Parts: sequence; C-alpha cells; structure tokens
Amino acid sequence: MTRIHSVGPWFIPLTVMVAPAYAVDYLSVEQAQALLIPGTDSFIEQPVHLSDEQRDAIKDRAGVRQRKDTQLVWRAEQEGELAGLFIVDEVIGKHEFITYAAAISPEGSVLGIEIMSYRETHGGQVREESWRTLLEGKTLADPLRLGKDIPNISGATLSCRNVVDGVRRLLVLHELVLAHE
Repeated sequence: MTRIHSVGPWFIPLTVMVAPAYAVDYLSVEQAQALLIPGTDSFIEQPVHLSDEQRDAIKDRAGVRQRKDTQLVWRAEQEGELAGLFIVDEVIGKHEFITYAAAISPEGSVLGIEIMSYRETHGGQVREESWRTLLEGKTLADPLRLGKDIPNISGATLSCRNVVDGVRRLLVLHELVLAHE
C-alpha cells in the first residue's frame, strides 16, 4: 500500500526573480585619456589625497559629497606645459556605480567626459555622444543642473543627474584643490 503524504503550505515552490548582472567596460584609462586630451606627450598620475576639511568644502560648494579621500588624477602635459587634468571618478546610477572620466582645462572648463564602465541595466544613454558633449565647455559659472542647462534623457534620469552632479563636484575639486597644486 502506497502512502501519500500531505504537503503543507511550507512546501510551496518559490519563484525568485533575479536581475541579471550587467556590467560593461567600454574604455581603459589610456583609451579615455587619448580621447579626452589628444596629442599630449604624457599623462602623469598624481592621486589627490583630500583632508576632511577639503571634502567638506567640496560638499558645501558642489552640493554633493566627495565620497573618497583619494581622487585619481593625471596631469596631461604637452611639451612640459599643462594641457589639462584627467580625472577618473565614480557616481551611483540607480543601484550600481558608473565609472567615468572627465578632462578639465587648466582654466577650469570641461574638455569632455567619457563613460568608462557602466553597470546598470537601464540608463546607458548617458554614453551617447550627443548628451556627453553638452557638458563640454561648462564651468562653475554655469548652473550645471539637470533640466536647467543640461537636458534629461527619459529613462536615464538618475544616471544623468548623478553624472552632472559628479562633473560639478570635479570642477569644484579643481577650483579648491587642483588649481593650487
């Protein structure tokens, strides 16, 4: 005789939905350097170590906090003269980090930005050249606000906002720290 066991409510099969991991590396540091500050003789790595006071001043001026104590910075030189600063930074997208590079002129204007690594499943439109070039030439004299002087991309609002905020923070870093070194 076969005995059938009753199955209690604790044995209900569970369906688990897991978002697939999505991370794409688009550019290496060297590739981004060549794109953002072409024709330079050398890039000299000069990481900037920030004090708590400097980080607080950056947050006060930029409106967003400087998360790390050390910022990765390279001095781009052409025939021994400063051609610009190349900075690798990260901002949060919706859930994951976006690694991007920004080039800033010695005078403090954005030469360009490149998305180096994107880990989100949505919002990757921030990689589009037509949007990234809107940041070129911007300085701290510009509003540098999403929806004011930089348009939003539908479906990529958080990525857009956080990249714009990150670039503003790097311009403040340039003004308060890098321009004096």
